Amino acid sequence: MDLSVVIVNYNTKQLTLNCLQSVYTSVTDYTYEVILVDNASVDDSVAAIREQFPQVILKANADNLGFSKANNQAIRIAQGSYILLLNSDTIIQPDTLDIMVHFMGEHPEVGASGCKVVLPNGQLDKACRRGFPSPLATFYYVSQLSKLFSKSPHFNTYHQDYKSEDEAYPIDCLVGAFMLVRKETIEQVGLLDERFFMYFEDTDWCYRIQQAGWINYYYPKTQIIHYKRASSRNKPFRITYEFHRAMKLFYDKHYIKQYPFWVTMFMYMGIAAKLGLTLTVHSIIKGIQLFKPQKKTAR
Repeated sequence: MDLSVVIVNYNTKQLTLNCLQSVYTSVTDYTYEVILVDNASVDDSVAAIREQFPQVILKANADNLGFSKANNQAIRIAQGSYILLLNSDTIIQPDTLDIMVHFMGEHPEVGASGCKVVLPNGQLDKACRRGFPSPLATFYYVSQLSKLFSKSPHFNTYHQDYKSEDEAYPIDCLVGAFMLVRKETIEQVGLLDERFFMYFEDTDWCYRIQQAGWINYYYPKTQIIHYKRASSRNKPFRITYEFHRAMKLFYDKHYIKQYPFWVTMFMYMGIAAKLGLTLTVHSIIKGIQLFKPQKKTAR
């Protein structure tokens, strides 16, 4: 088996069915399997997938175990020489699998690769090729200096807008919405860290892959569409908390020993302040929506 396509579904039935359709209409000479893990969806996803795509290897969890744990469940049983993490809210092109597996075969030094990822409006999903969130990069991003000096390699080390989105090059970090990883690499660096519920697990994996001597590579010779945050729209408070918890976890795991105490304190205060501000904004928006007069419908 050349490739194992791993998809995690959580209440995105129609998007997941569309994603599967795009996978199974791929034009490729490579052999592949599709492993889908459902995280206790309540929208009849499992029944619909079994009916429309009986060839999918499907595991239905009784609880929502999170993105990392669900992906690891699939990776453990995957038979492919390459593992593709593919979000359920994506649509791939007919040539995507063929182009990306061929690229990996010709570049044995590459541990993980990603294609160009675009949003439904055609704009680049900047998460598909970015730098690691070091304290300095985070400061420039939060302070908007990276946006003010978007073409500066010094200030814009996170989103790296000074690089062309249509050229191929090594990159620090790919996005878990489409991340093709060599099985040999996984055997060396280990599975996704399951302490990350649904954010920063891809960043952590890319960091460990690079630390192990492999190259992460952005290869935009094919592209996919990403309908971003489809599974998290109805739980803004839980998602906001998990994002900031993951941010702290990533810092503690990879950076805390590299920086003096005062940098760590600034990072913690920044994360806490950002969490508080985001939750406040969510509360205000929810309050406005709650008390907004309902439009009367004509009888």
